This record gives sequence, C-alpha cells and structure tokens, in this order.
Amino acid sequence: MRHLLSTGDLSRDEATLILDTAAELAQVGDRSVKKLPTLRGRTVVNLFYEDSTRTRTSFELAAKRLSADVINFSAKGSSVSKGESLKDTALTLQAMGADGVVIRHSASGAARRLANWVDGSVLNAGDGTHEHPTQALLDAFTMRSRLGRLEGLRVAVVGDILHSRVARSNVLLLTTLGAHVTLVAPPTLLPVSVHTWPCEVSYDLDEVLPKSDVVMMLRVQAERMHESFFPSTREYSRNYGLDGERLSRMPEEAIVMHPGPMVRGMEISAEVADSPRCTVTEQVANGVSLRMAVLYLLLGGS
Repeated sequence: MRHLLSTGDLSRDEATLILDTAAELAQVGDRSVKKLPTLRGRTVVNLFYEDSTRTRTSFELAAKRLSADVINFSAKGSSVSKGESLKDTALTLQAMGADGVVIRHSASGAARRLANWVDGSVLNAGDGTHEHPTQALLDAFTMRSRLGRLEGLRVAVVGDILHSRVARSNVLLLTTLGAHVTLVAPPTLLPVSVHTWPCEVSYDLDEVLPKSDVVMMLRVQAERMHESFFPSTREYSRNYGLDGERLSRMPEEAIVMHPGPMVRGMEISAEVADSPRCTVTEQVANGVSLRMAVLYLLLGGS
C-alpha cells in the first residue's frame, strides 16, 4: 500500500490490518509519554485547500505522536491563492522531500492526481464530494470497538448523501468489511449514481431505525447547496432528524454516530448528541489512533 486515496482500493485484509494497528496504537494514547520514535526523520506535509480544523489537527497530532516532522501548508495564504497550480505545488513538495502528503481539496480526484506527481505517499483527507477514507476507517474502528464486530452490522447513513464524501467512503469500506449499509435521505439529496453503490436506499427513516445497529447522521452541507434541496429546516428535521423519541425506537445496543461538526437541532437533537449512545467524541479520539496507524503503515518502512 503506497497511498490511501479511496476506501474502495482497500482489500478486506488491508482494512483489517489498519484497524488492528490502530487498536494497538490507541494503547499508546493511554500512556503518560504518548510519543513513539517510529517516524523520526520523516516529513509529513498537511496540504489543505479547504478548511478543516478537526481533520488537520488530527493528522498533525498523529504524525507528531509518531515523531515525524510536520509542515502545515494552508492554501489560503500561500502562493496557491496567487494562482499556483496543484502540479507546481506538488513539485515544490517533491523538492522539499516530503515523505507523506495529506491533502484536502475541493476538487474530486485531486488526491489521485497528486499521487502521480510526488514520490511520497499521498493520504486523501477529503476530495470534493468524492471520498474521505480516514473518516470511514475511524468510523469502522469506532463501531468495532463499541459493538465488537463489523461483519453483519446493519448501518444506516442518514441525510445529505449527495454532498457527502463520508457516505461514499463508508459504503465502500463497510461493505468490504461485511456490514450492510442503507442510505436514508430525501430523493433530492441522493447522488444520481446511487444505484451503482453497493447498498440499499430508503426515504423513510422511521422504517429503518428499528433494524439498525448503527445510525450515522450526516451534516447538512448548506455551504455546498446553491439551490433548495428541501422545503425548510423544520421539514427536514421532522423527516430526517434524530431526536430522543426516534432514538428510543432503535435497538437497545445501537449507537449514533456523526462525522462532525454537528448542527444541533437540525440533523440531531441536543438530547441525542449528549447521550452516552452517541460516539462523536470517541470518533475524534479514535481518529488520532487511526491516522497514526495509516501513517505508520504507509511511511514506517518496516
């Protein structure tokens, strides 16, 4: 494995290796000295063309815990905003000798293009509405640690599927790992190509909830919406929001997930967001261990 561009590229064994490695590295997080010397002398560049405090910080922390040198390259105030192309930036990183490049970009496919131009490993931290593989991996890791398995789990992914890279990465990964995924959304928030995805589709949240082990609520990405996809916020919440009453219809062991940031009161009520069955803060903590695992496997050499 040289790059991590899409969860669709991972075999079941590769995905399981990443999760198992993350489980081992998670124990380091419990020690008083959280650093390992594994990637000493390696350089990881965070190349973010889109803002994302959570993902960037998580990758940075993961790299630093493995003793790598981290360079944060925010495209906002750099030569990129002066019109430098992705290829020129790639050549600059190449000249600096970056061992790993973590990229987030608003164009789908940007990570794969970058992988053709640099010798180091490329980690896709979100490209357009395409993929976000480490988010799906940390989600799978969280499900496995909470529920003990992935094989046969019934996972409902609810909300703005159309603009979600998290949804696509999760469908591909979870299917590879033996879970069954159902997407739940209004027809206007589903991609045209959804019939080619290896999952089921439903428009009725109340019908899906009682038979779901995991319900993953997605943020409604208002900033990517240039026209009206649903009548009103209230209408959306009424049909696709998760509140305490809906939570009570889920199986007792079932968990609620959210990639964050949550829009409380829209896709998820405060009561559910703060409930012990909601794994949002765990997902963030697991994200560091998972990203450590990916960096270790891609850059660790041995």
